[in-house]
Amino acid sequence: MLVWQSALPNRQWLGGGRFYAVRTMQTTSSTTVQPIEVTFPDISRWRAGNAGIRYVHTFDSGEAGPHVMLNALTHGNEVCGAIALDALLGVQIRPRRGRLTVSFANVDAYERFDPTSPSASRFVDQDFNRVWSATVLDDAGRTSAELRRARELRPVVAQADLLLDLHSMHEGSQPPMLSGPLDKGIALARAIGAPAHVIVDEGHPEGVRMRDFGGFGDPASRRNALLIECGQHWTQASVGVALDSVARFLAHSGVLDAADLPADWLLPPPPAQQVIHVTDAIVARSTDFRFAAAHTASTSAACGARGR
Repeated sequence: MLVWQSALPNRQWLGGGRFYAVRTMQTTSSTTVQPIEVTFPDISRWRAGNAGIRYVHTFDSGEAGPHVMLNALTHGNEVCGAIALDALLGVQIRPRRGRLTVSFANVDAYERFDPTSPSASRFVDQDFNRVWSATVLDDAGRTSAELRRARELRPVVAQADLLLDLHSMHEGSQPPMLSGPLDKGIALARAIGAPAHVIVDEGHPEGVRMRDFGGFGDPASRRNALLIECGQHWTQASVGVALDSVARFLAHSGVLDAADLPADWLLPPPPAQQVIHVTDAIVARSTDFRFAAAHTASTSAACGARGR
């Protein structure tokens, strides 16, 4: 399957205004107008964390089991994951087995959110989801807001057995799960059972994603990771997908039981899952592009996912 991916230049940061924008209108690159339907939560109450890292909370059951990590705000304008993890911490759920880590990644970008330019807070200096290789992280000559934060998070990411990275998309399409190229990722996505589309790709050419870091990208390692695109950035439906994904991931991992989670977090499962293999990527170098043919919802999902 041929897909496109965005390679647009960095935007100018506006700073200033933040949070609580409801139904604000924004024109996207496709000229569609996307409303902001959700309230951006004030996550400052989670700043101190409990693991020695800002905005990172780890809970140990004291019983044998995997170390499961849930991550939101890899990109600062992708709020649905932050809403889901804010809710999870708020209901004070604790693991029955193993360990559970909850993290908010690029909070510096999130705090720059401006409803008059809601796409501008994706990152501060560079894409946080392109720096997850040892070569980049260990290079003392390279620095940015995102690299500093990735280096802070690296120890806990390196310890996680299972990672769910919560994202959303600029354009509206069916929510896809990105499994990575390995059989173990596809198997995990199938075991979770939702969403309907599983995207199998080799990663991003501009840099390594968190979901491909270290053992996650090693076929010989038992460590495994998924990246979920919950839908368009600022829709209420994306929040529902984020909550559903968190609930399914935690229950499947075994760190807690399904009954431990709020019952209304789960959505009806899709009748079937479709695994979509990405064969080639075509980079859109500007916003002036058009698809050469009509595409199905599953193709649109693959296209949207490639911006991760």
